[in-house]
Amino acid sequence: MTIYPIETGNFKLDGGAMFGVVPKSIWNRTNPADANNMIDLGARCLLIEDGDRLILIDTGLGNKQSEKFFSYYYLWGNHSLDGSLKDLGFHRDDITDVFMTHLHFDHCGGSVQWNKDRTGYEPAFKNAHFWTNKAHWQWATEPNAREKASFLKENLIPMQESGQLKYLGEAHSFQEKSELGFGIHFVDGHTEKQMLPQINYKGKTIVFVADLVPTVGHIPLPYVMGYDTRPLLTLQEKAEFLTAAAENNWLLFFEHDAHNQLCSLKQTEKGIRLDEIFSFNEIFKIQ
Repeated sequence: MTIYPIETGNFKLDGGAMFGVVPKSIWNRTNPADANNMIDLGARCLLIEDGDRLILIDTGLGNKQSEKFFSYYYLWGNHSLDGSLKDLGFHRDDITDVFMTHLHFDHCGGSVQWNKDRTGYEPAFKNAHFWTNKAHWQWATEPNAREKASFLKENLIPMQESGQLKYLGEAHSFQEKSELGFGIHFVDGHTEKQMLPQINYKGKTIVFVADLVPTVGHIPLPYVMGYDTRPLLTLQEKAEFLTAAAENNWLLFFEHDAHNQLCSLKQTEKGIRLDEIFSFNEIFKIQ
């Protein structure tokens, strides 16, 4: 098995929305805002090469939305999904499986693209299965008013209509081994049945933390996004997860931290806190 971080692009969101009830005077220390109160965010994915399988975890925002849509998110930097794959010697047609932590547009927008004539949409990975779970699919396709703007039909229905959509088995909290070979943490505070992959790799355990812990700045327990549908449940899920991560020396892989890829945790008098920050290559020496 070989694992690669895949940078698909960077964007910005309102810092207050990203940190909920935490005052700006505190979160601005770790996630400095610009003049519009926007903070830097990434859309970092993970590629797993395992035998005949090439598994992509999340796909970023994609590029099919309108210029007006993207203007709300202040895209910046030069990263792209295709560019990152090319740098590693891969093409999107090589992908056999796309695992989606959840179906908000910034996590699955790259799963679907315009068709050749730009008259409709089609899966962006023609040889891949797209993996979600039934409970989250129903949540996304019958959205509540709070999340409706994040679940875009053009990101979802083409996967189903193509016959490439697959459902993973569900667990209440943790599934030790999924159909894709890695473990999955199921968490419900941010959205129903978000899935966090847990991968054993080169003697270490990596957890792709998606929107449970968006950036290094979100590690302290009360630092919960305003976007979460059940923030008190997120508090409980974070407490259990961060404790387990610190006790078991798990590495957290950040999807949304534009500047930090991985970190370890430690227990302190103030609770679980950041221990060390690493780049992926520092630890795993990608050739």
